[in-house]
Amino acid sequence: MSMGTCEAVLQVLSGAVPRLLSSDLCSSNSDFVFSSKYHIRSVKKKGSRYLQSLKCSSMMRCQIGSYKCTRLVGGLDANTAIDRLKLLSCKCQQADRVSGVGMGDGNGAWFVDNAKKLNLNGSINSPNVLEFEDVEQLKREKEVSTSNGTAGTGTSTFHKASVDSIEDEAWGLLQDSMVYYCGSPIGTVAANDPTSSNVLNYDQVFIRDFIPSGIAFLLKGEYDIVRNFILHTLQLQSWEKTMDCHSPGQGLMPASFKVRTVPLDGDDSATEEVLDPDFGEAAIGRVAPVDSGLWWIILLRAYGKCSGDLSVQERVDVQTGIKMILRLCIADGFDMFPTLLVTDGSCMIDRRMGIHGHPLEIQALFYSALLCAREMLTPEDGSADLIRALNNRLVALSFHIREYYWIDMRKLNEIYRYKTEEYSYDAVNKFNIYPDQISPWLVEWMPNKGGYLIGNLQPAHMDFRFFSLGNLWAVVGGLATTDQSHAILDLIEAKWADLVTDMPFKICYPALEGQEWQIITGCDPKNTSQWHA
Repeated sequence: MSMGTCEAVLQVLSGAVPRLLSSDLCSSNSDFVFSSKYHIRSVKKKGSRYLQSLKCSSMMRCQIGSYKCTRLVGGLDANTAIDRLKLLSCKCQQADRVSGVGMGDGNGAWFVDNAKKLNLNGSINSPNVLEFEDVEQLKREKEVSTSNGTAGTGTSTFHKASVDSIEDEAWGLLQDSMVYYCGSPIGTVAANDPTSSNVLNYDQVFIRDFIPSGIAFLLKGEYDIVRNFILHTLQLQSWEKTMDCHSPGQGLMPASFKVRTVPLDGDDSATEEVLDPDFGEAAIGRVAPVDSGLWWIILLRAYGKCSGDLSVQERVDVQTGIKMILRLCIADGFDMFPTLLVTDGSCMIDRRMGIHGHPLEIQALFYSALLCAREMLTPEDGSADLIRALNNRLVALSFHIREYYWIDMRKLNEIYRYKTEEYSYDAVNKFNIYPDQISPWLVEWMPNKGGYLIGNLQPAHMDFRFFSLGNLWAVVGGLATTDQSHAILDLIEAKWADLVTDMPFKICYPALEGQEWQIITGCDPKNTSQWHA
C-alpha cells in the first residue's frame, strides 16, 4: 500500500468524491429472486453467452416483499420482518463500458481537487494532504518553463500523457477482471494471470481482495458494481455450510464466492448461475475469515459517503447484517482484552505466519468497522444495548492499542527496565514481558525519530515485526493518535529502503528465516524472504 492509496482511502471515507452516476441495482432481463434460504440463482438458456459488459438504464421496476424470519438472530426478535425478498428487473442494453464513464474524463483533476477536503470517519478534519506536493510540482514546472521558454510545457504534457497511458492500462486490466452475475458486475477476481495454469481459488471474488478494487470504482464514480457486491455478499452471510459437522457462527461473511454455471433441475436444455460461497471449508488451511465482515462494513460506509446513496445502509436486511457481524465480534468470551482473539491466517495474511492471538491488522479493521457501524446503525429500541456495547468497546480498544502496542526508542528503553513476575493491580509490566525477547535487529533498526505499532501482544509475548497494513490502516482509521500517526510515517520515511525497495510496500518486516521460519510457518515456501522482499 503506497501513500497515494492511503490518501485515496481517506478521500473515500470522507465522501469528498462527487456523485457522478446513479447507483440503481439492475439485474439482467431474467428476474432473480433471493429465496428464504438465501439460495440465489438465475436461469439462462444454454449458449446464450451474455456475460459481458452491460449498462443498466435508470428505469427500474421493483417489487419488494418480506418474509417472517422465525429464528433467533444474535439476540434479535424471533419474528423480525426482513426485506430479503427482492424481485428486480430493468432494461439492459449492451455497452462497451459498465458505467458509461470514460477512461479519460479528467479523473486526475477532480481527484486532486476533492482530496483537499478530508473528514476521517466524519469527525476529524485533516490538512490538505496533496497541497504540499502539488505546490512543489507547480514550482518545479514554473522554474523549467521560465528557464527553457516553452520546454516546460512539453515536459509536462509528456508526463501527463505517460500517466494517462498507465492509468488507462490499469483500468483496462481491472475491468478485464470483473465477474458478472445475471449480466451485472458483482466483483473482481482475486488474480488474473494469463501465464499461470494453476488457478486454485484465485478466480473467485474475495471479500478482502475486492476492497482496493471497490475503492477504485468509487473514486471513478462507478457505483453499481460496489452496490451489487455489497448486497449479494450480504445474501451469503451465514450460509448453511459445515466443516466436520460444524457450522460457522451467525454473521460470518464468506472469504470468497464463485459464480458457477450448473444444469437446471428437470431441464436439460437450460442452465442456471449459482453463487457458491467459501467460508474456509475449502480454503487452503481451512481458516475462517475474520476480516471479511469488517471489510464489508467499511466498504458499505465508503459507498454511502462516496455515492450519497444512503438507502442501501438503511435497508432492514443490511441493518440486520451489520448487527449480526457486530454481535459475533463483541460477544462475551474467555478473553480479558478488548482486542479480537483470532487464529493464524484469518486475515490478509491468510497463511501461517505467527499472527495468531491479537494481530494488529484485525484490531485496526475492528476499530474502523465499529466506527463505521456506529455511523450507519439506525437508532431504535432494539439497537440501544448494541450501540452502548459498541461505544464501550471503542474506548477500551483504542486505549489498549495506543498504550500497549506502541513501540519507539523511549518505549524500548522502558521495556529493558521492566521487572518481571509482578502480581498487583498497578503492575507496570502488565503482560509479564521479558526484556530478553527483544530482538537484536530491533535495537539496530529503530530510528531515533519515529515509532510504530507492534504486530501482536499476548501474555509474555510481543511481536516486534512491522506489519504495513495494520500500521497504515491505524493511521487511516484514526486508531493511532495524531502524534503516533506522524511517528509511523517518520519511521517509514527513515526506513524506506527496508520497507519498500522493489515492491510497492512490504507486508511484513523483517521476513522470517532459518529455524524461526521453519517453526513459525511450518516450512511454508510462500512465506520466505523472497516472497516478502
